[in-house]
Amino acid sequence: MSKQSTADKKKMKIVKIVLGVVVALSIAFFALGIIVQELNYESKVTINKPLTEVFKLFNNDERISEWIPEITSIKSVVKTEEVKGSTFLVTVNNQGTEITLEEKVLDFVDNEKVRLFFKGGGMLKVDDYTFKTTENGATLLTLDTNIRGDNFILGCMLPLVKGKLAKQDQEYLNNFKKFAESSND
Repeated sequence: MSKQSTADKKKMKIVKIVLGVVVALSIAFFALGIIVQELNYESKVTINKPLTEVFKLFNNDERISEWIPEITSIKSVVKTEEVKGSTFLVTVNNQGTEITLEEKVLDFVDNEKVRLFFKGGGMLKVDDYTFKTTENGATLLTLDTNIRGDNFILGCMLPLVKGKLAKQDQEYLNNFKKFAESSND
């Protein structure tokens, strides 16, 4: 009986350790959502084309899938004359699953900036693009991004995927650079 009791004590000790680790990881995960409620990062690219050409190409919805290949369609819901306030439904192929995002133009200043709000896929995202001419006549395109989860659990996950999201946005800007520099528009 003494052997059985010792074996049971060892098993209980292992169970307690495993449960302790699970509880500690759970607390850490939920603490992330309390401590980090939003993500902010910046991406940049210099495009060897004049600003007016770059701005025009950037805002050509018919060609956006040439530099963001995951976009399968863009449907206008509300289109305003000044662009600001326009709303679109953007369908994205996310690793075989189609996700529809609501996109709203928060700000639009010709040849200067575009500010977009996206809602969908569990995220609330603001992309603030600014366009500036460099000293050598190229265009500096800067993206300032702010992301929040649309619920607490997704908010807890954001810090875990920040690097992936920032890398993806930088890749899109790099794709746009290649697209714009090879375009004859």
